[in-house]
Amino acid sequence: MNWYNLTDIQQLETIKAESENTSVLIFKHSTRCSISSMAKNRLERAWNISEEKIKPYYLDLIAYREISNKIASEFGVEHQSPQVLLIEKGMSVYDASHNLISVNDIEDVI
Repeated sequence: MNWYNLTDIQQLETIKAESENTSVLIFKHSTRCSISSMAKNRLERAWNISEEKIKPYYLDLIAYREISNKIASEFGVEHQSPQVLLIEKGMSVYDASHNLISVNDIEDVI
């Protein structure tokens, strides 16, 4: 799994533009939370989706809380941690948090 680091709030505009042609995944990760680490590891181990189908972004929400807050307001999804959002055509079409994060469920949506 090749993560793209989400470190600048302006990248959200890039993500919306990219999502016009390819699904984009945002993984919001708390580096202080063991559940978040477990969800990230489980996601990475099971990941078998090509980047042609989904471009995965990783957000360290402790370091970049402002971006996390903007994601919640921009895509209309209440903040959770850990959390994944699937962005298509500039909108969140799927989100899941904690133990509900599943590669199979993400694949079902795309």
